[in-house]
Amino acid sequence: MALITRRRALTAFGATLAAVLAPPAGSAFAGEQGHRPRPLWRAHAHNDYEHPRPLFDALDHRFGSVEADIFLVGDQLLIGHDATELDPSRTLESLYLDPLAALVKANHGSVYRGWHKPLQLLIDIKTEGSSTYLELDRHLLRYKHLFTTYSHGRVHPGAVTNVISGDRAARTPMEAQTVRRAFYDGRLTDLGSAAPASFISLVSDNWQNNFTWLGDGVFPDAERQRLRAIVGQAHAAGQTVRFWNTPDVAGPARDALWGELFAAGVDFLNTDDLAGLEAFLDAHRTV
Repeated sequence: MALITRRRALTAFGATLAAVLAPPAGSAFAGEQGHRPRPLWRAHAHNDYEHPRPLFDALDHRFGSVEADIFLVGDQLLIGHDATELDPSRTLESLYLDPLAALVKANHGSVYRGWHKPLQLLIDIKTEGSSTYLELDRHLLRYKHLFTTYSHGRVHPGAVTNVISGDRAARTPMEAQTVRRAFYDGRLTDLGSAAPASFISLVSDNWQNNFTWLGDGVFPDAERQRLRAIVGQAHAAGQTVRFWNTPDVAGPARDALWGELFAAGVDFLNTDDLAGLEAFLDAHRTV
């Protein structure tokens, strides 16, 4: 696979910078004057890169978390859902890191102007985890002032918090680092373990591997109590919670399940339907 040229990279970055500094009318970022709606910190854009405008569609819907799947090809980190659809022009830098750096610069230190809570960038590793993470770490170092950083036992907040998911082999090199520009996406089996929130900041798992209810009928009380116990245990440890593989077809079942997740305090609601989750969270006046 041909590698992206420097000229092509600079052209892509120039287009990205222009898009950041002059977003479309109606965008959450258009203009400094007037009302800027509150970001929806609990909204997670699953497979964000599949939207027409990766990152920017999610930001225009005020999402607090976006997901990018990466493949290591040579020394590049290409974005895509599987290896057959990779495009050398669609890199982690061109779709996410360069736009975020430009946006944070334009917004004086934050992704959402006037809101200093970090955007979560969930980076899902699709190739072998250890080698891919080590290359990713080299890429992140080029943007070292952009990210929340763990350094010698302390966490220093930044405009963007990277969380590493996907292939589990990434855990070993991450745990060995005394300085990191990323955190680890744990599983329910990590709850109550010795790993602190300064390493496992997020606990994610497959909803349908842990719960039978898919939004139809009454939520079994035992499952509701289990959900709330999971969230309570994670929050007591300073960790956040997300479930994937939840129903995502618009309708009463999805709304019912989102309602239970919301009420239980689940930190990130997972969706491909940006407008649908935005409307749901606005109706619930989330923080």
